[in-house]
This record gives sequence, structure tokens and C-alpha cells, in this order.
Amino acid sequence: MTKSDIDASKLTITLTQTPKELLDQSELKFGKYFTDHMLCIKYTEENGWEAPEIKPYGPLAIDPAAFALNYSVQAFEGTKAYRAADGTINLFRPEKNLQRLASSSQRIMLPEFDQEQFLECIKELVKVDQRFVPKDYGYSMYIRPNFIGTEPNLNLVYSREALLYVYLSPVGPYFPRTVRLFANATEARAWPGGVGSFKLGGNYAPSMRPAMDVVSKGYDQILWLLGDDHYVTEVGTMNFFVFWVNADGEKELVTAPLDGIILPGVTRDSLLALARQWGEFKVSERKITMPEVVTALEEGRVLEAFGAGTACIVCSVSEVFYQGQNLAIPVDPTDPDAVYGPLTKRLRAELLDIQYAKTPSPWTVPLL
Repeated sequence: MTKSDIDASKLTITLTQTPKELLDQSELKFGKYFTDHMLCIKYTEENGWEAPEIKPYGPLAIDPAAFALNYSVQAFEGTKAYRAADGTINLFRPEKNLQRLASSSQRIMLPEFDQEQFLECIKELVKVDQRFVPKDYGYSMYIRPNFIGTEPNLNLVYSREALLYVYLSPVGPYFPRTVRLFANATEARAWPGGVGSFKLGGNYAPSMRPAMDVVSKGYDQILWLLGDDHYVTEVGTMNFFVFWVNADGEKELVTAPLDGIILPGVTRDSLLALARQWGEFKVSERKITMPEVVTALEEGRVLEAFGAGTACIVCSVSEVFYQGQNLAIPVDPTDPDAVYGPLTKRLRAELLDIQYAKTPSPWTVPLL
């Protein structure tokens, strides 16, 4: 028997009878407020993918012995919808997120799915709840696809039942200020041969205690260092960039390579592409170490540093605690109150202009 794949033409929509009130945009916090509906698509190994359904947002019915609850057989994604000045709504490079979701889910033996058909279903969900997409520049609708193993089975095999589901959350600016980092070389977010390059739920839970520990010390995020040479990997859940004059005297924007440890961020890829299009300085994906950064700071060669991800877009780093010292990171020497360094600000502006359709780009996917 041929198993069914996702088919957006079979999508059913059941609207809520109790629509939520819209919050004032000033009240929007990241991941705290959700819209009226969600998208669910069930899978069984015997029959394949069932008809997609959009239904009122609410709790999931899941067996206590499900793979997702017992063995963290769970992958997820994060992308956004943006409302342009003319009122139209656009997604930003959603195909990249679905490619990454497919890669992550295959790593934990969840079933394959038709990415284009799944995207069409997501578009319909955003259309149903489009009244929640904020109107102001800098605000957006966060889209969270989740993929979980739902078969009740305690054997360490693979889940023959699964659920793709998506919910939406209108959000405001994530880090409207610079961030202070605590360099952690004693614990690892990811390691060679591990799963750091996949967006799996199991990667995030172990980082919560170290993250809360540094918050209690007055810092915002962890700068994850790896190995005896203190390889600079990621910052919190973001990719990390340094803009400096390198040891060869070249202006260079550098971030860690996709070596299996680093998550292949969509924002990361977009910023690298923009910087390379400008052709104004060297753009590198290569390993750098914290001692190299310290030397560059001592020699006045660090121009700025920032984190990048879907939630924050970019956020400038103003300080890093490393080996007993608070190292000041330049932001904007001409403005002591600056929230963004000059390069960070420029990258952010150009990327936002694409996301809000001010600048035409193939990265912008309109809801048709």
C-alpha cells in the first residue's frame, strides 16, 4: 500500500468560537502570547501522513509513553512572518527552516515529509491568524513548527507514529540593548561527533541550568567555548560574529564554520551573504579562539561583536567575562549609548528592510 505524503489540498479548517483579544504591541514579550489556531498533521508508518488540520489552539493529546516525552524524539524550528507597510504579510526564507527541520528530524529517525506542501499549510495558518501579525517595524509573528515522535513505546528503536504541529506567537524586539556574556569553557553546548548542528529539543534542556547561573551573576548569555584552545562556538542559542582587523592586518567579519558543532542559522547565512555582496572586507567562516580575541582586544583590533538568530536578528555584545576578567567589547566609539555597533546596525537595517519588503528580494515569500 502506498503511504500518503502531506497534501495541502486536503487541509481542513475549524475556527475557534472564542477568539482572543489582541494585546497592545508594547505588551508583546517573546514566546508568551499565542494566537487562536494551530496546525496539526499526524503520521503513522502504516498509512503515512493524514489530512492536515487547522484547529483552535489548545493542549495536545499524547500518550505518557510517547517517544517525545521519554526519549526527547523532538525537533523544532523558528521562523517569522512580517507585515509590510502596505499591509501585506511575508515570510522570510521559510524553505531554509524546513530544510533544517527535515535534516534535524532525520537525525532522530522521524519520517520524511513534503516540505513544499507543509509550507503551504503553514501559509494557510498564518492567513487564518493574520490579524495577530503586528503592524509596526521591528515586530513580527514568530512561527514555531514542532515535530515529535508520538508512538507509545519504551523500546529504543524509532517512533512509528509522529506529529507535525505549528503554532504562532506575535513578538516584539528580543534584545533591545547590548548584551553581556559569560565565557564558559567548563561545560559544552555541543562537541565533535554530536548533534550540535541539529535543532533538537534535547540540545536545549541541558543548557538551561548554566544559562540561569550566568543570569544570576548579572550576565545575559553564555559564550560557549570548546576544548583546551577555547574555540569560540556560539553565544546562548545564537551564532556569534566578530568584526576585527585580523592578525594579517585585514578587516574581517568572522564566524565559526559549519563543522558539525555549529547550528546552521538562517540569519547567519543571510548576514554572511549580505556582507559578501558588499565586497568591502573579508568574510570568513573559520575557527577562532578566545585567546585570539583577547590578544586582538589588547591590540585594539576588535571593532565589534554580535550574536545573530531568528529571535533577535542581531544583538551587539558589550562585555565578555573570561578567566576572571570583564573584557569590554567596542560597540560604537562615537556613541557611548549605542545599542548597535556600526556594522551590526547596518546588517540589521538591511536584513529588516528585506524582511518587511522594503527592499525587493527572493528571500521574501509573500502570502498569496
